[in-house]
Amino acid sequence: MKHEQTGIMNEDILIIGGGVGGLFTGALLAHEGYKVTVVEKNQTIGGGLQTFTRRGEVFETGMHILGGLRKGGSIYKICQYLGIMDKLSLRDTDDDCFDCITYLDDAKTYRMPTGKVAFTDYLIGEFPHERAGITAYMNALYRLTDEVDFFYLRRGRDYLFSHSEQFLWAADQWIAHYITDKHLRDLLAYMNPMYGGVAGHTPAYIHALINVLYIEGASRFNDGSQQLADALATAITASGGSVHSGVAIVALKDKDRTIQQALAADGSCFTANRYISAIHPCALLKMMSEDAFTKAYRNRLNALPNSYSAFTVYIIFKPDSFPYINHTCYYQQRYGLVWNHAEYDADTWPQGFMYMTSPHRKQGAYARTMIINCIMSFEQVRRWKDTTVAHRGDDYAAWKEAHIQKILARMEILYPGFGNCIDERFASSPLTIRDYYNNKEGALYGFGRDCCNIVQSQLSVVTKVSNLLLTGQNINLHGICGVPLTAVNTVEAILGENTLIDKINAQQI
Repeated sequence: MKHEQTGIMNEDILIIGGGVGGLFTGALLAHEGYKVTVVEKNQTIGGGLQTFTRRGEVFETGMHILGGLRKGGSIYKICQYLGIMDKLSLRDTDDDCFDCITYLDDAKTYRMPTGKVAFTDYLIGEFPHERAGITAYMNALYRLTDEVDFFYLRRGRDYLFSHSEQFLWAADQWIAHYITDKHLRDLLAYMNPMYGGVAGHTPAYIHALINVLYIEGASRFNDGSQQLADALATAITASGGSVHSGVAIVALKDKDRTIQQALAADGSCFTANRYISAIHPCALLKMMSEDAFTKAYRNRLNALPNSYSAFTVYIIFKPDSFPYINHTCYYQQRYGLVWNHAEYDADTWPQGFMYMTSPHRKQGAYARTMIINCIMSFEQVRRWKDTTVAHRGDDYAAWKEAHIQKILARMEILYPGFGNCIDERFASSPLTIRDYYNNKEGALYGFGRDCCNIVQSQLSVVTKVSNLLLTGQNINLHGICGVPLTAVNTVEAILGENTLIDKINAQQI
């Protein structure tokens, strides 16, 4: 039957993967009249939106900091269009300090304010000798971002090679083009853990998009990000779709480059007119016959480097022992290391990390929990790559404990007496991320984006399999902003270019 509003046929669409990408894509398609089924291998939907509970406390697994969710932001507009914005409980970070960065080298803490003007003026106040460079850098930062129409949900056709020359410069070299002071260069790259920054490889436009996203206003979820996953699932089911957790698709049967059916580990079978993969592309390849994609395409995906992973410490505080901090904190041992956090030295790790206290709906003066996120490559846990959750052995447990102690020793320097505030602490590693998210090598941000070979690290949502599309963080951009925007891109591959963008923007008027 036809959908009354859009005139489209009420096609069946199966989305494999119930993470951020799968749920946003499913909710948008369901809203447009498609009959959507989402299947997720984990018992809990959400991917990076998943939370878990320990002793009654809720912990984030991935979506710690939000951009684009303040009024007028791109993700705010998408959520408004879906009718779920009022179902989310958000807490904005402090406008006078949405991020602070502490360097132990000189015991200096920088407090970054919200907004382009305030951010620029603050930097000039700290580095007055770089006034001209800072002004030029900030203008260029926003200029690069403005080149990406999609980032602002504007009509346009974004092609990588239709942009300015600086768009694909290496981000570290791009910063150095404007800034002479090496301390300031390092400071301007402090958000590297938010996008997997690697010197000489991360494109300048990635640095620009992520920085502008948070400079314009950061938020966090009260009581965890699972609420967004649940709201998206409700949007799907309210439109006649369905969301199934604990269903692992193990094979996609294809013929003549057309998927015929999807088989699950429990023996169930799903059929649809279209299929959308919201999982890591390399995991998708394993589900399909070798004839489904060309050998060149398969080799290309398998050869693409993944972004780095993380080691995370979770802390439950004793009551009324540690203050709640309404912004994100970054620690750096010294200047000059911000592009090298993935490099590991057992004697000096960690050289830097990000930490935050988690907010609650009735947040008081004291924090109940903290998350400390340290960049780590998969190489550090490769020796246990064939193990599974809760079955990794005593040597792995000892290794984790040693790394927890290293991190807590740094926190003790930052906050003398920190250890006395802790009631309980535990940790996860790149193996945890790999196994829970089904991400190759526990990659936080999917495939790494490389300005030295940008064509190879960009994937289209459209595939050579006639009824298969892609979505998720491996395709365009990652994170709370990038993945929903990619979902729009995937949906428009069905509806038509700019069709959904026009509808989203029309509703804002």
